[in-house]
Amino acid sequence: MPNPPDVVLWSIPAFVLLTAVELVSYRLRPDEEAAGYDIRDAATSVGMGIGSMVFDLLWKIPIVAVYTVVYELTPARVPLLWWTLPLMLLVQDFLYYWSHRAHHVVRILWACHVVHHSSRKFNLTTALRQPWTSLTVWPFYLPMIALGVHPAVVALCSSINLVYQFWVHTERIGKLPRPVEYLFNTPSHHRVHHASQGGYLDRDFGGILIVWDRLFGSFAVEDERPVYGLTKNIDTYNPLRVATHEYAAIARDLRAAASWRERAGRLLRGPGRQPLPAPSGTSRPPGPPVVPTPPGSAGTPDPVTAPTAPETPAGRAA
Repeated sequence: MPNPPDVVLWSIPAFVLLTAVELVSYRLRPDEEAAGYDIRDAATSVGMGIGSMVFDLLWKIPIVAVYTVVYELTPARVPLLWWTLPLMLLVQDFLYYWSHRAHHVVRILWACHVVHHSSRKFNLTTALRQPWTSLTVWPFYLPMIALGVHPAVVALCSSINLVYQFWVHTERIGKLPRPVEYLFNTPSHHRVHHASQGGYLDRDFGGILIVWDRLFGSFAVEDERPVYGLTKNIDTYNPLRVATHEYAAIARDLRAAASWRERAGRLLRGPGRQPLPAPSGTSRPPGPPVVPTPPGSAGTPDPVTAPTAPETPAGRAA
């Protein structure tokens, strides 16, 4: 049985050191156009990260149980070797892309991921702003288990992916050489992903590699200054509210729904869409751009490739 190291735990000293360096860099060389730091926002992000580690211990119980059953049922076995690890990382990164994309375009999944996008700042502490309900993430990696990858190795690959993404949460690094920008997720690409203006919404989902976005039509280049946060911000530093605000909004919408079809739509359609003309009762998060449809029509274009439409002034990030 593989016993890989806890990559995230071993990386914490580097997280602290790099965050301190970034913070000092803003003191020594201020950038008035950058989002920079806010002590309350940074504290919330760190609090969300600590809470995420605690809740992940709870979610591991059902996750490990399901993974173990699937692993024992499959006859395939993929050993952890020097040459198999890069291949497993490639597969995990591919599955991460689809998990990440789904968590932007399915509202009940977005309720988990919205936490990470709720800051109006973009710095290394933003990387620590993680959800407390990550149970919705792990089903996407079941194909790896079914192919014979040990659950502990899947966790290792996920941890490497997560640690890689720490450094891309910064405005202090500009665009890198073209080959790097073409293949890998970089600070420039991830700034686009965290932006709330129309042309940047639901773009650049890649974890380690950006090539998935180029292949599947969700890539956007950074060509204007990003505005970070949600299309309608929640204006709170309370970690509990940050973690649960979209679930509360969904609950309000479900109570107000007039039919089971509408309830299903409010759970499964894009977070920026209303399945029927009923009152939403929700703060609208960034989601696929809304394209007008005839009254009562359920048809909508693909949430990633649809043309953008302007938000209302109240839905703009400040």
